[in-house]
Amino acid sequence: MSNSFDVVIVGGGLVGAALALALDKQGRRVALVEGQAARFDDLEQGWDARVYAISPANRRFIESLGVWPEMARIGTIAAMDVRGDQGGRIAFAAADAGAEALAWIVENRWLLAALWRQLQSASSVELLEGVRPTLLEHSPKSASLQLEDGRVLQTSLLVGADGANSWVRQQSGIAAGVKPYGQSGVVANFATEKPHDGIARQWFLGDGILAWLPLPENRISIVWSTPQPEPLLALPGERFAEVVAEAGDHALGQLNLLTPAAAFPLRLLTPQHVIAERVALVGDAAHTVHPLAGQGVNLGFQDAARLAAIIAGGKDPGEWLALRRYERGRKEAVRTMQLTCDTLFGLFHAKELPGIAWLRNTGLNLTNRLPLIKRQLARHAVGF
Repeated sequence: MSNSFDVVIVGGGLVGAALALALDKQGRRVALVEGQAARFDDLEQGWDARVYAISPANRRFIESLGVWPEMARIGTIAAMDVRGDQGGRIAFAAADAGAEALAWIVENRWLLAALWRQLQSASSVELLEGVRPTLLEHSPKSASLQLEDGRVLQTSLLVGADGANSWVRQQSGIAAGVKPYGQSGVVANFATEKPHDGIARQWFLGDGILAWLPLPENRISIVWSTPQPEPLLALPGERFAEVVAEAGDHALGQLNLLTPAAAFPLRLLTPQHVIAERVALVGDAAHTVHPLAGQGVNLGFQDAARLAAIIAGGKDPGEWLALRRYERGRKEAVRTMQLTCDTLFGLFHAKELPGIAWLRNTGLNLTNRLPLIKRQLARHAVGF
């Protein structure tokens, strides 16, 4: 086959795979370059501790691609219950916005497998697995990507969907600001003694943030943002479950560990641009946010949807004015979410200011007493 493509995507994770499917529906010739061979033969081996909260708007986007994992593996967030570190609380539900759910909790491995199964039957997508890029060249007219096996791919648009440490971003000369939060996200899955009733629970603990996300039946997935992950990771499974249950006020009774705990560093990534000549960035290559709002992958899917929609309007997918529209169209939503999460993180970790703890907890309680604001929060959560 020819090595000339309309679009070349580097990175076959959730966002890159979704973009490839969206472009396939347009009849664009796409190459998807993924450095690791895609393997999904271990899906039945327990639960994946890496989960995402998929918003209603992004569920609609994913379903438009012919993809959605079986509901038996998906948890539904019907309501949120957020607790401050000194008695503050706010709770709201999907019903406040007249919606079915605030979000759905989906395992990374199962959603990725569903996307790749669809890709394997996509007529316009060439999957290049287990091969990495070694050289990127781009100019106002075209871009080329050399692979480690010697092949050179020519394209009108090269998309970096290759994560926060994006090789494409670096090779394109796009500078990025990085702000480490000094915390790691500890993730694990548990079976619960009591039903969670579809409620996502979150505690601001003063030195960290603990979230319990509902999985099917009596199961939850947790994300514990903490400056000291090592002591948690070193605990025996039974003791770790006790510590997590205690930190969450035993809201669901006894917990039993289903998956080993893992951790990943948290940081805020803000590239100066998300485009260069014949290059666009999507997903974590274009931005990261603190996971306290669970919006990282949702922003990435909206990157893919926006870029695909703009490409659909013209013959040249890498035309500069189209890329500028993509960048402008995503800037406000991304910056707003980054600012919101960063501000909340700072507010609940500011210990040196007198009265700050009272202020943040009083703010939660006040908001909890205002139905109109709670309804707006619910509507924002579901993407209305």
